[in-house]
Amino acid sequence: MNAHHDHTGPHDAGSSGRPVPVTTAGFTEEPHVTLRGPAELAEALPYTLGFFPTDSVVLLALHGEHGRFGGRLRLGIPPSPREWTPVAEQLAECLVEGCERRGSRPDGIVVFLCQDPARGESGRRVMERLRPFAQKLRTACGALDVPVYEALCVSDGRFWSYCCPDSDCCPPDGTALAPPGTSVMAAAAAYAGIHVRGSLRDMEARLRPRTARPAATEQERALDIASAALVHRILSTEARGKVRDDTIRLARSLVDRLADHPPLADPDASDTRDDALISHQEAAELIVGLQDRRTRDRAAEWMEGREADHALRLWRALARRCVGAYGEHAAAPLTLAGWVAWSTADEPSARVALGLALEADPEYVFARLLHQACNEQLDPETLRECLRGEREARTRAGVRRPPGTRAAGRAGARAVRRGLRAATGRSGATARATPDTGPGTPGPTGTPGPRSGARSARRRPAGPTGTTGRRPAGSPSGTDAEGAGGQGSAR
Repeated sequence: MNAHHDHTGPHDAGSSGRPVPVTTAGFTEEPHVTLRGPAELAEALPYTLGFFPTDSVVLLALHGEHGRFGGRLRLGIPPSPREWTPVAEQLAECLVEGCERRGSRPDGIVVFLCQDPARGESGRRVMERLRPFAQKLRTACGALDVPVYEALCVSDGRFWSYCCPDSDCCPPDGTALAPPGTSVMAAAAAYAGIHVRGSLRDMEARLRPRTARPAATEQERALDIASAALVHRILSTEARGKVRDDTIRLARSLVDRLADHPPLADPDASDTRDDALISHQEAAELIVGLQDRRTRDRAAEWMEGREADHALRLWRALARRCVGAYGEHAAAPLTLAGWVAWSTADEPSARVALGLALEADPEYVFARLLHQACNEQLDPETLRECLRGEREARTRAGVRRPPGTRAAGRAGARAVRRGLRAATGRSGATARATPDTGPGTPGPTGTPGPRSGARSARRRPAGPTGTTGRRPAGSPSGTDAEGAGGQGSAR
């Protein structure tokens, strides 16, 4: 075994050449996939996350004598070196504490720094620029008595090790990654039916606002008109019921319209076609109407079968229409997109959508609760049962229910959120930062009182929102079970 392998293996992976077997979550019957050295570790990363991470720091926990993969954390690489020390400390603490909550302190950690070169920059330059961050991560993990067995930089189709001093093993110009689909992990994933959904950047692009003008200008103008027409009605006790019914009726018609146009093979072309099927006015009225949490909870009932597929296309399209000053309004459709993805067993897509929802509005507690439930791999069936019960009760009572029935509906919606909080063990907990949130680190949200009005009235956008499109310092969470927080009345 070369010098590199003396660094990468768990406790006894020394000169004997003993490989490091890894058990990867998500495979049926828990097959053991043996990864030998840094190349196979780097090639296995997308299969452990469900996508190719871009501009990301990823920490994977190792457990036991043979280094079984455990908890995972992913966070956007902070752009400022001043943020690297606190982010490294929080990432290490979050991963270790999360693993301990699940019953097993990690025996080691593998670190990945994944970033494409900027214009005029080489992959090797990216590696050198991020070297201090890698060292801070190693130091932070070591301070918790959990060693970093390997730290890799992946950039421009190559990887470098920060731990290996042997230039024969890890040349200065890096080592090329194997072609996609040719690694041992790719073969095991294909056998197990695991699908990698492309790059994180591509997944986020399907959910971020499309700002090309003049369409963005027209959409923002439509949002201004819809807000002026609907917000005061949502706040009115007499009128809000009619607005809710109208919003759901419009959403139902758009779901049916999308169902009449099956998605195209190319995701970008399919999204563009979906956008063309929805007018600016329709999108604006739905976006504003969904700021009311009871309307959003009713929309969440489209969560199963083909209905869920078409609803997910609608929520994505609405998130792409939250342009300009209305970036914060994307939290509602993004949360619905995350919920539908989680309900239909697409956990990687759910985490991305819910992370972007928290980037749009770090205080959107319903997204926090769903994000933690997804990260902790809870069964969404509990929430599905609540929502099915709500729909059945409303169907029995009729579309326009008497006052007593409406109160029961409110109790049912509260039961959904109470069930989520109970399932995630959040009673009385302090909020922990989540990944992919907006600027800064969200703190405890407290327990706000009932909010039956629109979020538009709570904070009417008067200019650009706080969304920066980058990952904040101190906002880590797990792509598996570690992280995610939030407390209080779900919105």
